[in-house]
Amino acid sequence: MSKYVVQATWDDVPHLSEEAKAEMLASTPPHLRDARSRGIPHLGAGSIYPVAEEEILIKDFQFPDYWRRVYGMDVGWNRTAAIWGAHDLESDILYLYAEHYRGASEPPIHAEAINAKGLWIPGVIDPASKGRSQGDGEQLISTYRKLGLTLSEAVNAVEAGIYAVWTRLSTGRLKVFESCQNWLSEYRIYRRDENGKIIKAQDHLMDATRYLVMSGISIACEKPIELTQFAKPESPAGDDRYRWSNRK
Repeated sequence: MSKYVVQATWDDVPHLSEEAKAEMLASTPPHLRDARSRGIPHLGAGSIYPVAEEEILIKDFQFPDYWRRVYGMDVGWNRTAAIWGAHDLESDILYLYAEHYRGASEPPIHAEAINAKGLWIPGVIDPASKGRSQGDGEQLISTYRKLGLTLSEAVNAVEAGIYAVWTRLSTGRLKVFESCQNWLSEYRIYRRDENGKIIKAQDHLMDATRYLVMSGISIACEKPIELTQFAKPESPAGDDRYRWSNRK
């Protein structure tokens, strides 16, 4: 029995309008666009977030105290990382503004550095941390909570998390302060291999960012009023959106 293969594209489907194809393409991750729209087999190699750095990096600035803050955390002996985000509810833009990036240290060292950013800021952490050990076999989430961190378990759905981060990056709703140089270093090499699998190397802040976007935004909180200093923050040049007045 003979066989043959017909490779069809969206252009071969008469009931799809140009508007529908544009909408479908916009909702498809970049690494899957050719496979879904043109029938080209997906090999997966390449950058996971193909968004130019200049589109997401911004100069550090002082943001309002009422922007809600949260951090994502990824733990490990070789590297423990955390990334802090400030969420502007009006624009739905999440700003990654600070990072912690350190290896070969015990939990108290990491906890002290994280607490220094604000004891009141909640965090989300990889739920697999419950089964990891850094020497004494204690469950890390419990250990970090005892050290003063307010931690919740994050949703660790990898592909869904990557899609959520990419959606924010590609629509301008995730910005990164220029001072987050470790985050940028990981971003530049975060990629898939020829089989479409994520290369698990130097991706701690990338994982922490996934946790932050997937689970952190919903628990982010404002700075407590007793810690608030009612001073007008500096705004990026020419951007009136950052001008604000003291809230009662």
